[in-house]
Amino acid sequence: MSNVLIVNPPAERSRHVKLYVFCQCVGWTAWTLAYVGLGQLQRTLTSNEIWISIALNLIGWLITHLYRVLINARGWKQLAWFALLWRIIVASVLLGVLWTLAAWPLYLYCYTGVMPAKLSFAALLIYSAFNCTFLLFAWSAFYFGYHIYDRYRRSEVERAQLAATVKEAELRALKSQVNPHFIFNSLNSLRALIDEDPARARQAVTQLSNLLRYSLQSGQFETVPFEDELRVVNDYLALEQVRHEERLQLRFDIAPETLALPVPPMLLQTLVENAVKYGIATRPEGGEIAIIARCVGGALSIQVTNPGSLTSPSPSRAVSTGVGLRNAAERLRLLFGERATLHLRAETPSLVIAEAVLPLARA
Repeated sequence: MSNVLIVNPPAERSRHVKLYVFCQCVGWTAWTLAYVGLGQLQRTLTSNEIWISIALNLIGWLITHLYRVLINARGWKQLAWFALLWRIIVASVLLGVLWTLAAWPLYLYCYTGVMPAKLSFAALLIYSAFNCTFLLFAWSAFYFGYHIYDRYRRSEVERAQLAATVKEAELRALKSQVNPHFIFNSLNSLRALIDEDPARARQAVTQLSNLLRYSLQSGQFETVPFEDELRVVNDYLALEQVRHEERLQLRFDIAPETLALPVPPMLLQTLVENAVKYGIATRPEGGEIAIIARCVGGALSIQVTNPGSLTSPSPSRAVSTGVGLRNAAERLRLLFGERATLHLRAETPSLVIAEAVLPLARA
């Protein structure tokens, strides 16, 4: 099971509602306190003026809540920038006028008989409408700004989910290509042994069962310790040595600090199998396969060497199609990113090296 974040729509909606209620309560309460506080700094407000200020902001609270109902009903949060902007401007103006008209009786009550000589009720009406429109536009900016950010965040989460799902599917497909090929070659080794040495064949069955068990179990993991890979390769090479006898010579040069490092399952097996098939099986004289592992420059370097060349000296000899190595290289890319590499090169005219380089930090 992939550890992918799954967004639960009902839970998301509940979270949005709770956040909206919290912001409405805190925002309007803070604005009311600031409005009254600034008025007190200019002059001492009467108790009526304070209560009227509170009532005005309660009306604003109600209007913005109705505004939100309109936004959800019309689906404004899914609109493009230009289509949304002119709707916000028109709605802010209309609701600002509605707010002013709803509060007009309070203005009349508060300012009748105390209106400054230079300020008429018409000027007060225009000033109030402008002020309310500005507040509603600012409210819209905060409201839609949050939802635009949230939509972007959710799109990033969905993109990450999709990428993880695709990656998991690709890895599963690649692993499904590795296992049947590996099992087929192991059975061939066992078949050759049954007639020659039944006692050794029984031991080989145990080794093969270990190989199959590892093959099946490792498919559940993205990486395994390098030590586990070495153990299964030892069993595989033991089977191959029965078939090739003294034609197959082995050399291990493993740095102890590499044993616990993570590698994709069946990676080393693929490299060794390729070396046996195209470096030993095609040569009557056989040769040596060497497995070398080192930590170099913040990366794990795994080299598998075998005798041979990258081009076939005669049409009768098989040349690697590279499918298994391309498969392994793609698995490395999916797990470790572009920093991981796998190359097959001719070190000398008679020596081929397959080298996998895995960064110690996962991508």
